[in-house]
Amino acid sequence: MEKICVIGLGYIGLPTAIVFALKGKLQVVGVDTNPQVIELLHQGKIHIKEPGLQDACTKVLQAGSLSVSRRPVPADAFVIAVPTPLNNETKQANLSYVAKATESLLSVLKKGDLVVLESTVPPGTVAEVMLPILQRSGLDPYEDLWVVHSPERVIPGNILYELEHNSRIVGGIDKESALRGKELYSSFVKGDILVTDAKTAELTKLMENTFRDVNIALANELALICSELGVDAWEVRRLANYHPRVNFLSPGPGVGGHCIAIDPWFVIEGSPALARLIRTARMINGEMPERVCHYVDTLMPKVGKGNVAVLGVAYKPDVDDVRESPALRIIEMLSSRGYSVRAYDPYVKDPFEAQVGTLEEALTDMDLAIVVTDHTEFQSLTAEYIKSLACHPVILDTRHMLDAEQFRRAGIAVYTLGNGRQLQDKQIAYPEVAAGLEHI
Repeated sequence: MEKICVIGLGYIGLPTAIVFALKGKLQVVGVDTNPQVIELLHQGKIHIKEPGLQDACTKVLQAGSLSVSRRPVPADAFVIAVPTPLNNETKQANLSYVAKATESLLSVLKKGDLVVLESTVPPGTVAEVMLPILQRSGLDPYEDLWVVHSPERVIPGNILYELEHNSRIVGGIDKESALRGKELYSSFVKGDILVTDAKTAELTKLMENTFRDVNIALANELALICSELGVDAWEVRRLANYHPRVNFLSPGPGVGGHCIAIDPWFVIEGSPALARLIRTARMINGEMPERVCHYVDTLMPKVGKGNVAVLGVAYKPDVDDVRESPALRIIEMLSSRGYSVRAYDPYVKDPFEAQVGTLEEALTDMDLAIVVTDHTEFQSLTAEYIKSLACHPVILDTRHMLDAEQFRRAGIAVYTLGNGRQLQDKQIAYPEVAAGLEHI
């Protein structure tokens, strides 16, 4: 196997193409239909932020082991890594990108080629969407091609390391295809490469993220229950995790990213009548931004009036990824309620609603600040700094990352999701609305 064509140069496709070019003795062609992406790469620049990725890209471009194109070229293996967005109305996967990427191969496929789908998809996508398209090439996918699904298992901020060191699932339409796929990924994967069938691989990827979504939903439901019962959810979590077989996750303002917030819907799509727990978990996590906004309504002296600073827009700390971020919904809902919202994120440079350029600008004259993303920069916030910018500030810490006692000693009220004990806090900002906290 000498040449690989990677279709889709986004958060997964570009790092994958680069790692293939770095680790294997292969000629890699990266393909993307976005002319801006291709032009930037021709200039030696990348369009996404990921530690180490620019240096690695420069290395393989200069070495000539990676080139880029807007169309697929003849190769020995084709790796499809295109988006599979969720239709927000139907809650079903939009597989048009997968279909178009597969169709783009028809004119360059030859007997003996390997076709890999890395995109996260509902169970049955390889068999029901890809194979009928591949048959239009005049080749029999079972006789003339090798076809597999091999989903990624990486986290933004550590993609290059995890691509190489994490275990990998390779699911083929038959055993021979799976083994051929395993051979391809063995060029750089140091972790275990686990062979199975395509549909099992599709569902395994979805259930890995669904498992996390369900457990986050349990933590969020605990937070809501504790608010009603007057108990501190974070103390319950801390004590419960002393049990040798319990690992409560942290509650928060909701989940984001293209995995946890999306993948469970693909499972529900595949089995809508039976995926009851999964659907309930999605509803709980999906409602958390609205819960945060209700909390803001309660903490402000008047609903819809005042300045609110949203700290953090990325869906996870220390990255610029805003895909499905709960912060975007919180900003939108608070603005629609009438609040003057200023949002700051040290990593996200692409425009977003209520965006300001500095932390100082966000906090100046604010009435309430919401810590939505636990960026490292926010850990250094001090009561003195905040008081120098705002007269009577209140802080809602949805990530439980601040030293609340330090702020309270300085006269700044800090609230966390799920801390029902704060109902009796003598330093509550607006005692006349304290009773309203019972309903958050």
